[in-house]
Amino acid sequence: MTDSELLTHADIVLMQGLAQRVTAVRQDLLNADASYGELAWNWGRNHAALGAHWRRRLWFHEGELTAWAWAHLPRTYRLSDGTEKHLAGAYLAYQAHPAHAGLVDEVIEWFDDVAAGLERTVLPGAGDAFALERWAAHGYVTDPSALGDAGSWMQCNVRELTDLTDLGDPTLPAGFRFRTADEAGPEAAVRAHVDAWSPSPYTVEGYEGVRRTPGYRSDLHLLVESPDGTMACSTIMWLDEANKTAEFEPVGTHPAHRRRGLARTMLVHGMHLARAAGAVQMTVCCLGAPGHPAARGLYYGVGFRPISRDAPMIKYATTG
Repeated sequence: MTDSELLTHADIVLMQGLAQRVTAVRQDLLNADASYGELAWNWGRNHAALGAHWRRRLWFHEGELTAWAWAHLPRTYRLSDGTEKHLAGAYLAYQAHPAHAGLVDEVIEWFDDVAAGLERTVLPGAGDAFALERWAAHGYVTDPSALGDAGSWMQCNVRELTDLTDLGDPTLPAGFRFRTADEAGPEAAVRAHVDAWSPSPYTVEGYEGVRRTPGYRSDLHLLVESPDGTMACSTIMWLDEANKTAEFEPVGTHPAHRRRGLARTMLVHGMHLARAAGAVQMTVCCLGAPGHPAARGLYYGVGFRPISRDAPMIKYATTG
């Protein structure tokens, strides 16, 4: 194992490799924090602004990464509307290969040490019975606020790409057109995301970080341009060549262009592009709580089915 240090680009490469190995043997453990694409997206868009608040620890067996822990410590960051957001607690993203599940106890102990005195949250997989038992044994309990109608827990979804005829032809309305990120340019690519997720901390600097992450392909970064030049929706597809899977992350639509079928058409076109690039399966994660039905409906409507979900847990600061 290695000591606690700041998370680096080289670490992300190793962590993506572990994500690929976990996907190959236990796809039901797919986690929105620890997928091949999500690791690249989270690192790329945020490391310049938040990297000083990230700590990590890596565990190895015979030279191969078998587990990692990525702690997000208290931080303040600026949003696109000019406001600042402060997060006072600590959050942990982590992954352990199922053949080395016993390392979860070491992960928990490390997190409790690096975040001592803080409120601590984590999102183990609901299907990972061993991990849930170990987190509970260390004093973590189900997080009631995260499980409400507006909870922030995620579910992951999957569909096969072998036959896409059920989706029809991905034809956009007159005047709209598909663009790649290179065609649209950095400013438009960032604005597309910020418009969809406002207020957002995403910046051109963050976008350049995303472009430098392992697995990013500008030809799989897709946007829909409206007749007036506004980017109506956008997505990035992350191709995991080892498993022949591709992941949509993120997916967003401009508020003025929602409920017009544009995002659906973009996803269908994206799946055709992913299949042409070698993928045989597509994944996407979305909010799973009852109060967030829109994204689930969108993905179910193009043939995705749920495969895994988070089980939010918390350890209150007063518990030590």
